[in-house]
Amino acid sequence: MLKVAVVGVGNIGKIHCRYYSENPNVVLVAACDLIEERAQAMADLYGTQAYQDMGTMLEKEEIDIVSIATAGEENGGDHYRPAVMAIEAGKDVLVEKPISNNIEEARSMVRLAAKKNVRLVSNLNHRFVPAAYKGKELIDKGDLGRLLFLNMKLTIQNPKETSPWFHLRALHPHSVDVMRYFAGDIKRVQAFMTKAPGRSIWSTASINLEFASGAVGHLTGSYDMAGRHPIEYCEVAGNQGRFVIDNVYENFTFYPHDSDELLVLRNSIMTGVGSFQETFKNRLDHFVKQVQEGVEPDKMEASGAHALAGQEVIEAAIQSQMANGKVIEVPKTGKEIML
Repeated sequence: MLKVAVVGVGNIGKIHCRYYSENPNVVLVAACDLIEERAQAMADLYGTQAYQDMGTMLEKEEIDIVSIATAGEENGGDHYRPAVMAIEAGKDVLVEKPISNNIEEARSMVRLAAKKNVRLVSNLNHRFVPAAYKGKELIDKGDLGRLLFLNMKLTIQNPKETSPWFHLRALHPHSVDVMRYFAGDIKRVQAFMTKAPGRSIWSTASINLEFASGAVGHLTGSYDMAGRHPIEYCEVAGNQGRFVIDNVYENFTFYPHDSDELLVLRNSIMTGVGSFQETFKNRLDHFVKQVQEGVEPDKMEASGAHALAGQEVIEAAIQSQMANGKVIEVPKTGKEIML
């Protein structure tokens, strides 16, 4: 049984606590939050210990995994310090996205995890669905041939105005990760952004991408769309076929070039993903499974290194917008980033 502590038990941290508590291979040993009432509420609900101070928690509790869901200015500003504390203590760590909203801190976090040889992963849950698994399987089998282009769209409604780049840093770790999951490293980007009426942040973005493989792509993102409609669309095309994933996990269609017969998968209301929150369950369960199996830190799926590679793309897109649409090279992050 793996012993897990959740740090930061607001809205997302509560989801972490729920799904860890439901995993038969996990014992939730602690809930930690600066707000005492939050930590105590989780402790009372799941029969665990409540802490306000993470250092005290690490000293008193026997812990294998620390799951970090702290908040911050751009939904990631407070991840760095607790992650470093957990890594220094030799714990395996799952960090909510973005890994950090500060690129230097993100780089430092990944370097430290590699130095300490601990597992560092991120909650990039959009890839942990059957539709994405099938798409990856077809790519790896060669059914799409050589990849040529990817089109991605991720749009939700979020009225918050915390910083000019809130939309990019808080939302698009997901969309960039899905694109990298299918097509590998991104070499350079060009971004154009706009502000919806009444908004002060860059709330809608159009980003052109070139992959290291030579494939090209496009990402459309927005914090200005209604949440009642589909939020995500992904199209991946090669010279032998293409597939489309509609709304994260609801529908998958593969269009082979040499056949009129299509491969269609639909999310079952009985046995499929029951709600978007269950993508968290898929991701957390997979992390637990990989830890139990002793997967090496540099072989973990949706690792901190992968999260960093995605953030490098986002920061390059921000630089492009600041430079009036200039094409920006994405910094290389090393061999450990390879999928």
